[in-house]
Amino acid sequence: MRVRELCQKSALFVAAAAVGLFALGLGGGAALAKTQLLVYTAIEADELAMFKREFEKDYPDVNVKWVRDSTGIVTAKLLAEKNNPKADIVWGLAATSLVMLANEGYFQGYAPKGLDKLDPAYVDSQNNPPLWVGQRAWIASVCYNTVEGKKKGLPLPTSWQDLTKAVYKGHVVMPNPNSSGTGFLDVSSWLQLWGEEKGWKFMDGLHKNIAWYTHSGSKPCKQAASGEIPIGISFAYRGAKSKNKGAPLEIVAPKEGLGWDIEAFGIVRNTKNLAAARNLADWSVTLKANKIYNKEYAVVAMPGVAKPVKNFPKDITKKMIKNDFAWAAANRMRILKKWQSRYGAKSLPKKK
Repeated sequence: MRVRELCQKSALFVAAAAVGLFALGLGGGAALAKTQLLVYTAIEADELAMFKREFEKDYPDVNVKWVRDSTGIVTAKLLAEKNNPKADIVWGLAATSLVMLANEGYFQGYAPKGLDKLDPAYVDSQNNPPLWVGQRAWIASVCYNTVEGKKKGLPLPTSWQDLTKAVYKGHVVMPNPNSSGTGFLDVSSWLQLWGEEKGWKFMDGLHKNIAWYTHSGSKPCKQAASGEIPIGISFAYRGAKSKNKGAPLEIVAPKEGLGWDIEAFGIVRNTKNLAAARNLADWSVTLKANKIYNKEYAVVAMPGVAKPVKNFPKDITKKMIKNDFAWAAANRMRILKKWQSRYGAKSLPKKK
C-alpha cells in the first residue's frame, strides 16, 4: 500500500511539474515574442543600425525589419504594391514621394504624440490627422575633390551654371532622378528656379559635362571623396560625413539656391501592426529622435533643436529654395520620363 501511494504521489508531482513547465514555456514565449515591424526606408544604410538600436531601447517589444533602397526604387516598389501594400510604415522617404503616395490612398492618418512641437512646414497640412510627418531635411550640394581638381586644373565651382562650362567636361557625376531622391530634388529645384524652358536648357548643358549618372544620391560624393571623379552632385550630409573622415573635399552650396526634401514617414493603410507602427511614429517626433537627426543633418523638424553640423556649408539654410512639394509630386512621373528620354543613356547599369 505504501509503495502504491508513493507511486501515485510521484506521478501527480511529475504531471504537476510538467504542467508548470509548459505554462512557464508559454509565458516565456509570450514574453519573448516581439512584433515584427516591416519598415520601408531610403535612410542612408550606415545609419539604420543606430536608428534600430535607439528605437528598440524605448520599445523593446518591437523588432524593426528594414527594407532599404534609394528613394526612387523604394517609391517604385511601393507603387507596384499599391493594391496590396506589404510595409507597415514608410519611414525616412522623401516627402515628395509620400505626397504622391498619399494621393493614391496609401496611408492612414495619424497625429503622433508631440506633433504640435514640430514646425508645421514639416507636416501634411492637407489632411487631419496628417497622412505624413517630416523628420529632417536633406539639401543639395556639390562635392569637389581639391586634390583631383587641382591636378586637372578645375576651378572650384560656386554656382550650378559653372558646371556647364567646358572645363568640367567629363569631370562631373550626379544621381539619376528615377532612382535617387537627391537626383529628383535637383531636377525639381532647377525647374522651379528657372522654369521649364530654362531648367531643361541648363540640364542639356550640364549633361554634356556629365561622365555618368549614378543610382544613388550619396554615390557621387563618395566617388568624389575617393578621387574616382573630381566633382559629384550630391547632398550636404554625405559631403560633410566624408570630409569629417578626412576626404579632401570642399562642400559647395551653389549660389542660385538649393533643392531639398524632407525625410518623412507615413503609416500604411492596411498594416496589421498598427500599435507598433504608431510607436515608431510617436518616437520619431520626440526630442530624443530630433537630437539624433541633428547629429548628421543641420535641419530638423523640431524648432530650436538643430545645432551647426561640422563641415556643412555655412548659412546653407538661407539657400534652400521655396520648394513646392505638391507641384513636385504632381509632376514627378512626367519629369522623370522626360529626363530619362533625354539623358538616361549615360546612367550606370543598375545592380541586380
